Amino acid sequence: MGYAHASAPGPAQEGAWRFTARTAASAVPQLRHAVRDLLERQPTRIPEEMFQGALLILSELVTNAVEHAALLSPEIGVEVSLGGGWLRIAVEDSHPYRPKALEAEPFREHTGGRGLLLVKTITGEAGGVCDVEQTSTGGKIIWAALPLG
Repeated sequence: MGYAHASAPGPAQEGAWRFTARTAASAVPQLRHAVRDLLERQPTRIPEEMFQGALLILSELVTNAVEHAALLSPEIGVEVSLGGGWLRIAVEDSHPYRPKALEAEPFREHTGGRGLLLVKTITGEAGGVCDVEQTSTGGKIIWAALPLG
């Protein structure tokens, strides 16, 4: 797994960190452990419920990438950023598919996408936002931002 740290620009930013892993089932616990350790070392206090929610969001997003993007994305990236009163978790893969679960109503019945609906629910209950963006290389980044205050 790769690891890089770079300070994010701007006075309200505390930092942004990027991890990479092969798109395999082992990436889920590997990345969860790395992000948990990173967040535990930060001077910014993250409330326990939000801390656990962020780790669950990370696990769901990485699992989604492993299950649905592995064929076109041999590697996934995770970015964690803290700053301006927000914690942001983003997972990037090279697959162009935009999951419909993030656009769906969380209480409707679906045959798939429950993990992303869980991400949407946790994020919404915390007062945060989540979305998916296309990358310039044709892949996607699914992210969730949680307010720390």
